[in-house]
Amino acid sequence: MKKSIFLLSISLLVFAACSDDYLDTTPNGQATSAQFWRNGDDAVSAANALYEPMIDEEFYGHSEQTFEICSDDFYRAGDHGEDQAIEDFTFDADNSQLRHSYKFKYEIINRAHAILINVPDIEMDQNLKNQVLGEAYFMRGFARWRQHVIYGSLPIITEENYINNEFNQPKPTVAEFQAAIEADWLMAADLLPANYSGADVGRPTSGTVNGFLAKFYLYVDDFDNAITYGEKVLNGPYPLAESFADNFTIATENNPEVLFAVQSLDNWKTQDYMIYTTPRPWGGWDFHEPIQDLVDEYETDDPRLDASIFKPGDMVDIGGDDGVQEYTADLSSTGYHFRKFASWRDSGGLNGDQNIPILRSADVYLLVAEAKIRRDGAGAGDTELNAVRTRALGEGAAISGADMDDLIHERRVELAGENQRFADLKRWDKAGIIDLVAHFQIDRGQFKPSRTFMKPKHYYFAVPQREIDLSNGVIEQNEGY
Repeated sequence: MKKSIFLLSISLLVFAACSDDYLDTTPNGQATSAQFWRNGDDAVSAANALYEPMIDEEFYGHSEQTFEICSDDFYRAGDHGEDQAIEDFTFDADNSQLRHSYKFKYEIINRAHAILINVPDIEMDQNLKNQVLGEAYFMRGFARWRQHVIYGSLPIITEENYINNEFNQPKPTVAEFQAAIEADWLMAADLLPANYSGADVGRPTSGTVNGFLAKFYLYVDDFDNAITYGEKVLNGPYPLAESFADNFTIATENNPEVLFAVQSLDNWKTQDYMIYTTPRPWGGWDFHEPIQDLVDEYETDDPRLDASIFKPGDMVDIGGDDGVQEYTADLSSTGYHFRKFASWRDSGGLNGDQNIPILRSADVYLLVAEAKIRRDGAGAGDTELNAVRTRALGEGAAISGADMDDLIHERRVELAGENQRFADLKRWDKAGIIDLVAHFQIDRGQFKPSRTFMKPKHYYFAVPQREIDLSNGVIEQNEGY
């Protein structure tokens, strides 16, 4: 899939949402919609195009990850003032970081619309047609999911709106927006295959969708459905990798545990996040540096620490003439860098084959464990929590009677840096499990001093003011901004 999503001879007429560019767009490449949508090859090319925006620096290449810097896991570092405002909860609706990835989500949605409108009329293999339609439903739901996690709700652009160029739509309620995500993912789950082989490995499967549905239902406190859909993953062909580190090692990064990832291909189309999170002398830009508080969360001899974070004294092979180098505290402001997202070529230089994991089976195991604990009490999620825990620490590390404190710890050390922590903290606060105002008032040292979290304002980020202005006020701002 790494090659197929980039070798695109496709041209879709796509639109950036809520902008003034709709009437000025031109087809990408040479083909037009009048020449396209002829056969199964065209349908697959259109499906491939769904994933291309993901890798952009202003989407998962960097900007999407900045919505995590509010968490207690890492210091923003870098030299972007807009990032500091987000980290400190002092941002406003004009913050440029809020709008960088905004357009890409709507671009994915509109590419999905093009598929859902045109592919049903193509004469092609029915199984392949189902797959392409399933990918479109999944990716439209995924784009809306990220919109929901960040902004709460945004205008829902439908296929009919797309056909009629009716893009200036008001925001629905959060519940209505959630319902649209759920509907797309339920459709996708019925259409997508359980797994792939060969060059198609990396495409979303029914397991991918069921994993996201488990996450969705837990976010809305529907524990029964969170367990039902999560167990479809746990009982499916998506086992945990033998080693935690396999999920971040290029040779094994598309193993069955990795349910969804941004696919990156060296010397073709590569993700920039590996550059942002690695030491500057080793080819990086020194952003998003783990803080001591996160490092201290790991238990003694937890191999996930070594696989997740560079620490002083670590010996790292960065290839080429530089060879093995010692990681020293002065390479970082905090003394640490994330290890999960970077690898080096044997010849030297960062290896662009490094993917960005978005959803893993381990995450789903912990979602099911949490749903069982919150529904049935401490100990109810021991089996699922221990599956993740003992994969890393060995059978002797299994615990009994695990409660929410144990679950919160396990999610933090398992998923550190994977864009989950801040969203987790917010939903636990909404559920009354933690007090996020008090949590952010804790001084965690120089790089995470006491900060002021305001409820309900900071449950969601501000809708970019530019989008509100372009809508002539049809889009309403979120509460508190």
